[in-house]
Amino acid sequence: MNSGGLAVFDLDGTIARHDTFGPYLWGYLWLRPWRLPRAPLALPAAARFLVNRDRGAFKGAVIHALLGGAKRASLDNWAARYVAALMDQGLFAEALSAIAMHRARGDRLLLMSASPDLYVPRIAQALAFDETICTEVRWRADGRLDGRLATANCRGEEKRRCLAAVIARDAPGRVYAYGDSRADLDHMQLAQEAYLINVSPRQAARLAPHVQAIQWNQPAGI
Repeated sequence: MNSGGLAVFDLDGTIARHDTFGPYLWGYLWLRPWRLPRAPLALPAAARFLVNRDRGAFKGAVIHALLGGAKRASLDNWAARYVAALMDQGLFAEALSAIAMHRARGDRLLLMSASPDLYVPRIAQALAFDETICTEVRWRADGRLDGRLATANCRGEEKRRCLAAVIARDAPGRVYAYGDSRADLDHMQLAQEAYLINVSPRQAARLAPHVQAIQWNQPAGI
């Protein structure tokens, strides 16, 4: 067994104060408004989502419709700008303190997110995480973005499966998990200590004994 701990952090609503995918997507389109007429291409996927609730298929269809065919360099340049702004304005101060605490204790840091690898690895790098697991997207043979998903959507049971694989590989001495949604409770079952961020009192009352409800409110940098 590895005597060191493993600290697993979700991204949206846990480290970042808000959703990161929507602002990334619409920010890219704001700079390239000629892509906006492609939006109706996502409508069939939206209709299917209302029936099957498949978040991964819907996410991939939206990326494919709005960003499909974009050059990697263009997306990378926007991701660099987007992540820099997010680091400056979009994080919880309490999340940064928790990350720093685990790093100081020698725990390994893992960022796990359902958001796409178009920008999540950059966030992990900026915060000095040791490993990143997130939803991956497809690229075309010509180097341009396809946008449909290359992996399962890293949420709920899929996130649990990924964390279980990391635990089996590294055998950490203790697992700590931070998240903000009911879907995060799936992988939190594998942790010895878990923290659910900014949940309602009603939901907090139903949590397992090893899951603690905590409030994070302070924007970083203020």
